[in-house]
Amino acid sequence: MNRDLENERREYTWDRLDESKLPTDPIELFATWLEQAMDSDNPDPTAMTLSTVERNGQPSSRIVLLKKVEEGTLIFYTNYHSRKSREIRAKSKIAAHFYWPELERQVNIAGIARPIEDEDSDHYFKSRPYESNITAWASPQSEVIPNRAYLEREFEKYRKKYSERDRVPRPAYWGGYAIIPSRIEFWQGGPNRLHDRIEYTKREERWSSVRLAP
Repeated sequence: MNRDLENERREYTWDRLDESKLPTDPIELFATWLEQAMDSDNPDPTAMTLSTVERNGQPSSRIVLLKKVEEGTLIFYTNYHSRKSREIRAKSKIAAHFYWPELERQVNIAGIARPIEDEDSDHYFKSRPYESNITAWASPQSEVIPNRAYLEREFEKYRKKYSERDRVPRPAYWGGYAIIPSRIEFWQGGPNRLHDRIEYTKREERWSSVRLAP
């Protein structure tokens, strides 16, 4: 790579964070920021980097899509046999990160993840596109496969098996997780690298907040 990365930067001038105007509940602020991100030009405003921990302590990250904010939790869906699910079962502590460059904002979340009720996973599964649900059956997520042709054969196999588009059952190994936050940091880009960072921490079911140096 021949491009000079040292001079790749920009100034941040879009907004500021004023503690006196922030809610006591960070989920309320998160919901507001998410709505604004969805109204921006960001093509994937619900995309979040989900980080888990392997048994040997090695962090592992990937992008997943947030599907619901409910009762103080953030919900996403995945294959329960996937790498992320295996790591959550071994160590439930997770981190999640949202980046909305159009708004010069980031949100960092730390907490734990737990499976949601089967009924809730059933409800969401029924709302998904037919082809996405066929893929849930066809793909042994995170497992080694011989080639792409294998996936395409499995996709066709399950498309024939479940030909009625509105009657695809949810695989028992597929469902949702609820992220239960214990720490949420809101980052708003500022001029001259004087960014605003407000960190909320939950102790004994109560949230408190502090300002962090950028």
